[in-house]
Amino acid sequence: YNITITITQGEYVGNLLSVLPSLFPLQVCIVQKRDTEKMYAMKYMNKQQCIERDEVRNVFRELEILQEIEHVFLVNLWYSFQDEEDMFMVVDLLLGGDLRYHLQQNVHFNEDAVKLYLCEMTLALDYLQNQHIIHRDIKPDNILLDEQGHAHLTDFNVATIIKDGERATALAGTKPYMAPEIFQSFVSGGVGYAFEVDWWSLGVTVFEVLRGWRPYEIHASNSVESLMQLFSTVSVQYNSTWPKDLVHLMRKLLTVNPEHRFSSLSDMQTAPYLSDINWDAVYEKKIEAGFVPNKGRLHCDPTFELEEMILESRPLHKKKKRLAKNRSREASKDSQSENDYLQECLEVVQSEFMIFNRENQYKDRGVLPNSVAEEEGNCSGISL
Repeated sequence: YNITITITQGEYVGNLLSVLPSLFPLQVCIVQKRDTEKMYAMKYMNKQQCIERDEVRNVFRELEILQEIEHVFLVNLWYSFQDEEDMFMVVDLLLGGDLRYHLQQNVHFNEDAVKLYLCEMTLALDYLQNQHIIHRDIKPDNILLDEQGHAHLTDFNVATIIKDGERATALAGTKPYMAPEIFQSFVSGGVGYAFEVDWWSLGVTVFEVLRGWRPYEIHASNSVESLMQLFSTVSVQYNSTWPKDLVHLMRKLLTVNPEHRFSSLSDMQTAPYLSDINWDAVYEKKIEAGFVPNKGRLHCDPTFELEEMILESRPLHKKKKRLAKNRSREASKDSQSENDYLQECLEVVQSEFMIFNRENQYKDRGVLPNSVAEEEGNCSGISL
């Protein structure tokens, strides 16, 4: 591959993309493309582990979605490719850390900083809604900051596409951020939900970033029935020091009935709290962020990253020798039924995996994205 792997003590920057390696067979490292010298984050997933954990469908769904979308406030996919062991996704590199990390570091986000995040995520959700996509996992962990402090939405692992009045019905997301109608759909068996769930999650996220805790006390152990009762009986306590317009907007995002909830760009633009916003300036990142991450430090947990590096059993810089040894071993041993089944699954993954090169898409149209054109006038894709 026409990619240089940068092996450093901070190779496994898992928090850059807000992943949970204990729950999902995924690692992240920083890579550099040789011809442009542009830096990216590269997610790689072990095929065998994905098959064993029944995660292949989620990986393919995320790839399918990411290949069709691109937005200034998303973490965009640039390339996807594979080898015998792993599936690779090369995406925008954002070094400012996620909002969860900064909350854990006791960063106090002022109102202006959070207001900008709210506007940037509003534009991201408006774009996704126009693409018929429900993200279903809006939360501080999945909002990454660039080095200038602007917010980008990541992790489409549980996203779904709905068209022509369809409704989603799956119980998907992170429980404390899931909208009431998701639980209601699960209980009632088929009522369904749509794009409004992402705006509820955005409201919960904004509330948490401003106050340091969520509007509802929800834990993973809570039953769906208890949550339905919680939403119908507990009132959200807003900070008495917040401006009235901010409280009004938060109430509209955290409205239990999705039919009355703010759930579109036009809704947000009519809110008095956002009446002074120049939305074109937000889109062009011309509004200075209220919080700028320190460029002199790595914005993730170094003890977690170092532990991942020590425990990594399949380091990328030893992949070439390892694959050659595996091919030799497979050729010399007798196949067993279990190995036959695994091999069959691996072959299916190999044949159905979606290879992608965003640069080539731009070349086919005779244009280049700004991020590429600014660096090099002549860029080539990844050689496979």
